[in-house]
Amino acid sequence: MKAIELISVSFSYGKSEEKVLNGVNFSVDYGEVALLSGHSGEGKSTLLSIVSGIIPNVISGEITGEVKIDGEDIKGQKLSKVCRKVGVVLQNADSQIIYKTVEDEIAFGCENFAYSPQTTDGQIERVCALMKLERGWNTRTLSGGQKQRLITASTLATGQKILILDEPLANLDAEGATHLMNALRSLAAAGYAVLVVEHRLDMVLPFVDSVWSISAGEITKVEDKWNYLLSQSVTIEDNSDEHEEGEEIFSLSGVKYKAGKREILKGVTLSVKRGERLLLLGENGCGKTTLLRIIARLNKPNGGETVQKLNPKFGKKRRSKKWFKSVGVVYQNPNYQLFMPTVEKEISFNAVSKEYAEEIIRLFGLENIRKRHPQSLSEGQKRRVSIAAVAAGNPEVLLLDEPTVGQDYKGLCELVKILDELHDKSGNTMITVTHDMRCAEALCDRAVFIADGKVQAKGGKEEVHEYFFNRK
Repeated sequence: MKAIELISVSFSYGKSEEKVLNGVNFSVDYGEVALLSGHSGEGKSTLLSIVSGIIPNVISGEITGEVKIDGEDIKGQKLSKVCRKVGVVLQNADSQIIYKTVEDEIAFGCENFAYSPQTTDGQIERVCALMKLERGWNTRTLSGGQKQRLITASTLATGQKILILDEPLANLDAEGATHLMNALRSLAAAGYAVLVVEHRLDMVLPFVDSVWSISAGEITKVEDKWNYLLSQSVTIEDNSDEHEEGEEIFSLSGVKYKAGKREILKGVTLSVKRGERLLLLGENGCGKTTLLRIIARLNKPNGGETVQKLNPKFGKKRRSKKWFKSVGVVYQNPNYQLFMPTVEKEISFNAVSKEYAEEIIRLFGLENIRKRHPQSLSEGQKRRVSIAAVAAGNPEVLLLDEPTVGQDYKGLCELVKILDELHDKSGNTMITVTHDMRCAEALCDRAVFIADGKVQAKGGKEEVHEYFFNRK
């Protein structure tokens, strides 16, 4: 008996005549780890929503064909019944986290399934050890990668035998990604069915049994996964022009940051030069995002000194309109930044001019979705729109937190090229946080490695290679 089976399934959203899925046939067996791959916006998340019962119970649309879960057609079934069989880890970790502590978050699902207190406690211990989490941690102070591990742990704790994960490696470092895929491999060996949607093919392919490719609403099974990797892979070159090193615009000395009892930064000393492309490297939870937010004046450090030399008129005030005109911040979660009714209006909102907004829309390749609501887009498309909206303000400093999440190989190359082109034209200072080894080297002139709350190493592009290949 198959765990998941779609037979001639078609789907279109709302009253739209455009089919996102068109007569697809697809299946996953128990004991199998399957990968669903394809470009952003091709329908991967739609398929997962159908399998999990979110469509049509939460999201409406026209669906035809048969959707079988554990051998049973789920047409007309309530979402609660489907959820008893299917555990879901969505792309957006923040949208799934409700409680203040790790243990309460994990316990929530177990209690909904009427587990006893003893069983719930045992599940919390098991999945915290599996996902390298501390049960007393405050969920609001977790890094993006730690949040990703938490929502995965919460799903594993409820014990459904069918697991679907949408971009589970998005914010994970290489070690965390390998650890998660090994855990999923072990679950499959124990009889689970695991379906993964993921763009980081090089990280996930060694662990999967089958690969399915989705394009233009149709799904095909890939016979040779390694040839498929080669066909999807591209070389990302650094096409950015060399810039002369400018004057120092940010100076951090012994900067510390504490969240509750957790010491995140323990004394960071760092200098940022005008016009450079600086890359922040380090494992999940090492403090990269916190450091970026301190530079952006979104977080106030608990100790040390932070000096901005960008413009003396900005003074020492933490937040001001003028400051954020010059310092553009792209958050890890694009949903925090997208609030206008269309992509076009989102990009025009902060643009330096109407003409420049149009130029940015063309540069980022957003013409075909300019009238769409940003929240209706795939996560990869949302990411691109959020970067475009900040870039339209032509800031002197561009701070990018995991900018390439949700991008397929083609989209990744395009995005790196766009960011480098913007850097060359504007001469901006670009500070990037990324775990994506596919593009890290192409996004920097200088790299800084952070561990144990401090800067442990710094250098040129060679430091990127050292981090990904020798520090693991």
